[in-house]
Amino acid sequence: MSPNGQAFLSNPDLPEGLTRFPQARVAPPASTHKTIYVSGTACVRPDGTWEGVTDNADGTRTLDIRKQTAAVLANVDAIIKGASGGRGGVHNVIDAVVYILDMESQYAGMNEEWNKVFADRASAPARATIGVRELPDPRMLVEVKAVAVVEF
Repeated sequence: MSPNGQAFLSNPDLPEGLTRFPQARVAPPASTHKTIYVSGTACVRPDGTWEGVTDNADGTRTLDIRKQTAAVLANVDAIIKGASGGRGGVHNVIDAVVYILDMESQYAGMNEEWNKVFADRASAPARATIGVRELPDPRMLVEVKAVAVVEF
């Protein structure tokens, strides 16, 4: 194991991309709990499809913040489940950073989907939402980075 914990890759057989990072990193445990650090996650599914992205006949794209946010949170859930051997999921997230392109037009829609997953403040993780100029792919409206704690 690497000194910074165990890497989790959704599909370890895929070739490395332009940047090097796993979908999550499981920190070495000091107790029966492990901390899982989830890398910035988008709405792209493991099969390469993009939720909330519609390619139009004229060559433009229609992007949906609600569908993308729901897909991002589902992807975070799947990553945590995979990294924890099914012991945890999105509800184990203790801290998250949400990056969106336009706070004025996208924050409310992102928050609506967030609130479907986290029903109240008592169960929701700590969170920061940051408006950014751009994200790594033009199909992305939202990206989430998270930290989860799971009992092993």
